[in-house]
Amino acid sequence: MPETGLRSAPRFSIIVPVYNVQGYLRACLDSLLAQDFTDFEVIAVDDCSPDRSGEILAEFAALDPRVIHVRHEENGGIGAARNTGVERARGDYLLFLDSDDTYTPGALRAMADRLEASEDPDLLLFDHVRTYWWHAVKPSAVRELLAEAGADVFKPAERTEFLHMFAVVWNRAFRRDFFVDNGFRYTDGLYEDALMVYTTMLTAERAVCLDHACVEYRQRRHGNSMKTPGRKHFTIFEQYQRLFDFLDGRPDLDHLRPLFFERMVSHFLFTGARESRVVVQDRPEFFRRAVEMYRRHKPAGFTPPPEVDALQFQALERGSYRVFQALNLVSRTRQRGQQRLRKAQRAMSKRASTRFYRMQLKRPIDQNLAVFSAYWNRTPSCNPLAVYEKAKELAPHLHGVWVVREDVVDTVPDGMDHVVVNTQRYWELMARAKYFVNNVNFADDVVKRKGQVHIQTHHGTPLKRMGIDQQKYPAAAKGMSMRKLLERADRWDLSVSSNQHTSEQWERVYPCSFTSIDAGYPRNDVFFRTGAREIREIRDRLGIAPGSTAVLYAPTVRDYQVGYVPQLDLEKVTRELGPDIVLLVRTHYFYGQNPQLQELQEQGALIDVSRHPSVEELCLAADALITDYSSIMFDYANLDRPIINYADDWETYVRSRGVTFDLLSGKPGDTPGIVATTEDELIEAFRSGRWKGTEAAELRAAFRARFCMWDDGHAAERVVNRAFLGSQDLTPAPLPLSERTVAPAPHEAARTAEGVVLASGADTSSGRPEVPEVELTS
Repeated sequence: MPETGLRSAPRFSIIVPVYNVQGYLRACLDSLLAQDFTDFEVIAVDDCSPDRSGEILAEFAALDPRVIHVRHEENGGIGAARNTGVERARGDYLLFLDSDDTYTPGALRAMADRLEASEDPDLLLFDHVRTYWWHAVKPSAVRELLAEAGADVFKPAERTEFLHMFAVVWNRAFRRDFFVDNGFRYTDGLYEDALMVYTTMLTAERAVCLDHACVEYRQRRHGNSMKTPGRKHFTIFEQYQRLFDFLDGRPDLDHLRPLFFERMVSHFLFTGARESRVVVQDRPEFFRRAVEMYRRHKPAGFTPPPEVDALQFQALERGSYRVFQALNLVSRTRQRGQQRLRKAQRAMSKRASTRFYRMQLKRPIDQNLAVFSAYWNRTPSCNPLAVYEKAKELAPHLHGVWVVREDVVDTVPDGMDHVVVNTQRYWELMARAKYFVNNVNFADDVVKRKGQVHIQTHHGTPLKRMGIDQQKYPAAAKGMSMRKLLERADRWDLSVSSNQHTSEQWERVYPCSFTSIDAGYPRNDVFFRTGAREIREIRDRLGIAPGSTAVLYAPTVRDYQVGYVPQLDLEKVTRELGPDIVLLVRTHYFYGQNPQLQELQEQGALIDVSRHPSVEELCLAADALITDYSSIMFDYANLDRPIINYADDWETYVRSRGVTFDLLSGKPGDTPGIVATTEDELIEAFRSGRWKGTEAAELRAAFRARFCMWDDGHAAERVVNRAFLGSQDLTPAPLPLSERTVAPAPHEAARTAEGVVLASGADTSSGRPEVPEVELTS
């Protein structure tokens, strides 16, 4: 979509290297495609990313021709990805944007106007802001410097104050001919930005500034390569050697050598003092390499400028690692070690800090012991229960123990080993177990030992905002400590995901170092293994009369309300829908028993299933689902049965809790079926048959394609293989949607009882093809 009519090449080529950023990539690309200046191309280079970033790029490229998706067959690093982008670029100017950062609204328009007014300089330097995971936004340190430059066109080598700018390539635009004709290419390894920035600044003849914050520079809590320690940080020496090789060929720039020497040494000191970059055992060698570079490149008569610590420079010049340590350049290692010790001591507070627990923490980890819990130590259920059952089959060497509250002990199935929370055996298990499986979080008092593995299964697909996003919504975050929440998430090693949307959300809103298991939700496996007879038995146990249409009504909790406040006049709805439709009502588990529901049930108006132990059984029994914004809709969609969203308070819910997409947009993939915003609309949808009509079916198909992509009856198997058996591949691979055999709908189950063969080819006794029967558990 060119901005200026018949231009053959775009004004900007925006090069985005992509690697392992599926949680941030959509926001990056959305910020580009939403720009009001549209004359650009986006060259997104998938550097053989191991996550699903490539699929996201393919999706955007299919929707907008300005997005060019390029894939490397082997990982080459960010420099190689940027070089590939340059080779494909056609624009007048090159822009480099990291794939976890975003452009601010109006950024490209401001750049284009400034470039046009200054007659296409070699370089355009612009401002940025830093954004933090707790939603703080801080201005850059060069805001005033850029503003003071005004409309000046200058030679960067003659304005040394601009050589002190943050040495990254994403805060500037490069004229493509200038960049290509001078043979600039990115080098391998980290710190390639500094080399590119300095060499282009020293080569450019004309540069201008723009005091507009164009980039939102995301400060990630985890996942930033610059904050991951290792030998790769030693490439800083090679990059600065290349810079001084460049200066050796430019004797006209000798007067700038002291400045770049100071920049180099300061960068060494900054890098070497951080545990997040150079680990303790590598520090002596890092120091030795820094000393070599110091002595090799020190200009004659150099004295450290007043803005730096001269003692630090002297430590390198003398080559004394002892002095280096004495100056506390590596004190962060000791300080952080002390902080971790104090944190562990605090975590072992209250009952967990007893002598018994501390003693158990010193004993060996039991490699065959797994602890399970669900919903804050309630009855065994949900994803953890499905994983537990599959582990008994595939990993029989493991002994699984359930953690439960004392008041629910009598609900634990016979033969299932369990322990009451906060008992002596509980603390022994928590100290010694190898594996921990939960759909929420274990208590703060639990200390995670080295070698223990935490598997977070979660318990829903996030329509509502979760994790750090809740900070923007006081009602949702009431009484919540974000610090403690992230400390709990820091314990996760593996995170089970139900679909791509969920994987992206968890990576962004829980900025921790877990690995995603893109397996589907184990609790949904039962939807693919249940036959007609089992469904009839469930309906009989629930009291659903033969021939009735059972509709499950399962609303979610409201953060802005206290206690259960019915959104529907249930007496009116059941009366108007007539005797052939029976309403199964399930309130959220946060709420206690509701007297009104009990009264209506006694009158025969509905069936209160709020305390039924298995949501999965309720879904299997229901011909249709009425919900509002509950994540049950994503699970129920696997059954390919009608979903009706009753959304009478959507705007209030969005303002109070926030949402990840517009459920009511009516767009394929967003809305699972018919939407009603009043009781009369809901009643009309059933009376007219719209609830199960063609429109509803088409919306449901698109919703299933988006959110049921991995659920196929084998999710628990994939989790067990990955978490307990060490498989690095998710096996078996998810079946295509068209090849899955789902449980028959209740009316099909009834037809089977009369000897009618189902269209899917299922036999008349079970309603499913060659699938062994399973016992439905709670």
